Amino acid sequence: MKRRDFLAAASAGTAVAVGGLAAPALAQERLEWKMVTPWPKNAPGVGVNAQRFADMVTAMSGGRLTITLFAAGELVPPFEVMDAIQADTAQIGHATSYYWQGKAPALNLFTAIPFGLMAWELDAWITNGPGQALWEEVYAPFGIQPFYAGNSGVQAGGWFNKEINTLEDLKGLRMRIAGLGGEVMRRLGAATVLTPPGEIMPALMAGAVDAAEWVSPWLDIAFGLQKAAKYYYMPAFHEPGPSLEVIVNKARYQALPADLKAIVRYAAQATSAQTLADFTYNNTLVFADMATKYPTIQIRTFPDEVIQEMGRQTRLVLEDMSAKDPLTAKVYESLRTFVLQCTKYQDHADLPALRHRKLALGI
Repeated sequence: MKRRDFLAAASAGTAVAVGGLAAPALAQERLEWKMVTPWPKNAPGVGVNAQRFADMVTAMSGGRLTITLFAAGELVPPFEVMDAIQADTAQIGHATSYYWQGKAPALNLFTAIPFGLMAWELDAWITNGPGQALWEEVYAPFGIQPFYAGNSGVQAGGWFNKEINTLEDLKGLRMRIAGLGGEVMRRLGAATVLTPPGEIMPALMAGAVDAAEWVSPWLDIAFGLQKAAKYYYMPAFHEPGPSLEVIVNKARYQALPADLKAIVRYAAQATSAQTLADFTYNNTLVFADMATKYPTIQIRTFPDEVIQEMGRQTRLVLEDMSAKDPLTAKVYESLRTFVLQCTKYQDHADLPALRHRKLALGI
């Protein structure tokens, strides 16, 4: 065989070999997932970071896993996100777990417990402690895989159309409030309801409720709650560091190849950091300008007498829940232990550091 014929044949053989290797890569299955959320479209902090997560997965996978986001009501009603994922109507969701407390009371505890963990402490308990394994245990009967996806930091206690000076002021109060805080307020004499995020402002404006909590200055102002009530109570007793979640249909997740599983997991982790930074930065800026832009707002803090009774009722609520459900008891005991450990540590860490900062700044 002539040299040039040999080279031509070799080249052809190489092309076939390369083609044989490349073909499976080119033919790799491309998956399209629907993501549902309870948030209004492009809502600051929550809706925006849900979209960031979806875009991140799509980009990191090179389009092999494309996630299309549907805001509240676009595919399913706000509080039917978990149902949609169980039914595979959607494959993934971005929400917060206490919205599904009717399915498992322990799910309350993975968003927040009143007077519980701060944002960075909850992150630590879930990421490095037993939290993730316990979360997966609670979601297992529903065929759902949860991932921690961020935190808003300390939330606000809510907007009220009257001052809260004593426990008597809570009796008969109609309030929109989520999670375990709602049960605590109910035991203190309030009539509580949980409306979807997009309906909070209309309910407060129309007088259907006398008070409402949503998130914190950034989102509260963006949603216009300052137009409906002037007494703004800070901080929240019930949500010192509430988490957000990405929840996935477990069968769909398990069917992914290893690299796509990792992309979903680490995209949630990246989103969690971005989300807390987002809330911290924007809450700080909005609060700095709030008094000037909205002079009618009057910032208040719940009186010590009210806080102490809220704390007592919180303990009773959690004890009652634990007595009725062993899994709730298991999660609560883990959280309670870590809360006590964090409290001892913070007495010598963040609390004095913040006091020292004020001293050093002369404020």
